[in-house]
Amino acid sequence: MALTLYVDTARWRAHHKHVQEQFPGLVPVCKGNGYGFGHERLAEEATRLGSEVLAVGTTYEAARIKDWFGGDLLVLTPYRRGEEPVPLPDRVIRSVSSVDGVYGLVGARVVIEVMSSMKRHGISEQDLPQLHAAIENVRLEGFAIHLPLDRTDGSDAVEEVIGWMDRLRAARLPLHTMFVSHLKAEELARLQQQFPQTRFRARIGTRLWLGDHEATEYRGAVLDVTRVSKGDRFGYRQQRAASDGFLVVVAGGTSHGVGLEAPKALHGVMPRAKGVARAGLATVNRNLSPFVWGGKQRWFAEPPHMQVSILFVPADAPEPKVGDELVAHLRHTTTQFDRLVDR
Repeated sequence: MALTLYVDTARWRAHHKHVQEQFPGLVPVCKGNGYGFGHERLAEEATRLGSEVLAVGTTYEAARIKDWFGGDLLVLTPYRRGEEPVPLPDRVIRSVSSVDGVYGLVGARVVIEVMSSMKRHGISEQDLPQLHAAIENVRLEGFAIHLPLDRTDGSDAVEEVIGWMDRLRAARLPLHTMFVSHLKAEELARLQQQFPQTRFRARIGTRLWLGDHEATEYRGAVLDVTRVSKGDRFGYRQQRAASDGFLVVVAGGTSHGVGLEAPKALHGVMPRAKGVARAGLATVNRNLSPFVWGGKQRWFAEPPHMQVSILFVPADAPEPKVGDELVAHLRHTTTQFDRLVDR
């Protein structure tokens, strides 16, 4: 009895191939919890795609994934002097976002990140004159730019990259490879056409692994079902049942990521109104679960436990049976399954 991630493997892999065809030179990204699939599985899928480079989030992830992926590993988190040293093979490439960082990686393979409109990290235009001397003592694999997802000001992603290409070229820095993030296929093609001497390589995670929503599905197994009457007390806090129905114990709790939610950027009146409504219901202990039964998302009877959730299913709905599986709408990047089933 488990929280299971079911994967339509043929469809999932067909989507990978489609993305790879759209983005020549694609660099798959495997970071965090492996986009819900785990590091080992995504390393296997990247190998299947023929990728010679796999991007990872941190040096700690690189230390684990190196045993599962035989190609180069590009660490996306920039190097900082004083960071904890992690033993890594020579096939690991470090990202750097400062001139000082370049000087701190003598002899290493590096990708230099430039500051984009995200303003997260990266070298500035003022740093470029100092890079000439700095890169003499490293093996430069290329430059990189990490772009925002939304452009509410109407600016153009391609123009932002072109601006940096022009700055790097004016500074007479080598432009054989530029790693990019969050560009559309047609935008990447425009850049490649304008700068044929530079190889543009898209680093892609979400679109690659999670772009086909119909290829995957989470389901939680029903472990127990208890009939309750209105007013019956139940659970850790001994609340009263609001009406007749069933308490359904389903696999999937906080240790799986159930009930944990990352903040969302809301745009527009309706999404904000729904957010206010959800917050209001939560103050009276009404929290909608991600589990679906009888065509409806069901309410948590109480906050999810560590490994299970208790749902309230009203008496007028079909009675769940032990062993049934409930579809769960969960965010891949915050979910840890018990088992993954290819089908």
